[in-house]
Amino acid sequence: MIRRASFGIAGEIIDAGSRKTVQLPVSTLSDHTPVAISAHVIHGRREGPTVFVSAGIHGDEVIGVEIVRRLLRARTLKSLRGTLIVVPIVNTFGFLNHSRYLPDRRDLNRCFPGSPHGSLASRLAHIFLKEIVSRCSLGIDLHSAAIHRTNLPQIRVSARNRNALHLAQVFGAPVILTSSLRPGSLRAEAQKLGVDMLLYEAGEGMRFDEMSVRAGVAGILRVLKGLEMLPPKGIAKASARSVLCSDSHWMRAPVGGLLRMFKSEGDVIMEGEIIAAIADPFGEVETEVAAEYSGIIVGRAVMPIVHEGDALFHIATVKSVDVAEAAIDDLASQLEEDPLFDEDEII
Repeated sequence: MIRRASFGIAGEIIDAGSRKTVQLPVSTLSDHTPVAISAHVIHGRREGPTVFVSAGIHGDEVIGVEIVRRLLRARTLKSLRGTLIVVPIVNTFGFLNHSRYLPDRRDLNRCFPGSPHGSLASRLAHIFLKEIVSRCSLGIDLHSAAIHRTNLPQIRVSARNRNALHLAQVFGAPVILTSSLRPGSLRAEAQKLGVDMLLYEAGEGMRFDEMSVRAGVAGILRVLKGLEMLPPKGIAKASARSVLCSDSHWMRAPVGGLLRMFKSEGDVIMEGEIIAAIADPFGEVETEVAAEYSGIIVGRAVMPIVHEGDALFHIATVKSVDVAEAAIDDLASQLEEDPLFDEDEII
């Protein structure tokens, strides 16, 4: 049998059937400490697609880092076909500072494609796009809500990309939300390169959430199996089809005060239903918050102190409330019992 060619990246050579962590130099800190993007490459013995999984484009979104850690411990990766490039932390600067942004206050996910001669954010975007994204046919980018908000596990894809929509269903998150491409985002620039993207959103900034981590690891393994990069046995299919949502809206606080929520992420609600109340600190005036739409709560605030106009609930509209409720329950039950998460693999 002809031996598969080696994989080269950042001056490193990874032989077929081996794995290695490589460093892509980015910059130096003010005290002359070098900073690099660390990428772990698993180069399978047999031919197959090249896929990347990335986390930490926003430095405070740490849940993706935990998903990557567990993914890299999965025993089934020993049988990988093709090549998997895993980047646990893209925005090292933000990660070290517990910040969404880079030191120049730029949002990395609005700086693509970047430039080798631009700002720090622009240079980092350029390196990531050139050295990682351009080598792949598919990328899975892991995110969470910002600090003081939390998201139900969901996949965001472009509505017109049929292949990405199919892989999103294979992933098996509770919700698939189609959303437009934003200028300067990784998804937008990847599409220009012909690279399909799945964007996974789950949990809260600077926090771990066990169910969101499990959904992320399981989904990535399902996608790799669907691409025939992993053996067909040992990775369970999602127990229900994800709920496809083509539209979503944020409900905002009608007044300021102390917020009490009666519904949480994953709950299916009906238009007009009372889902929260906001009261003044003396308890003299209380304002009920009624749902403006029927749908699934895919994100919400977690801070009990709100100002008028603050975002409270992110609601995705659905075709059938009953079908959506059943699907959410089935997928949640599977995550609680999923055999993928053997203790020996995830600790």
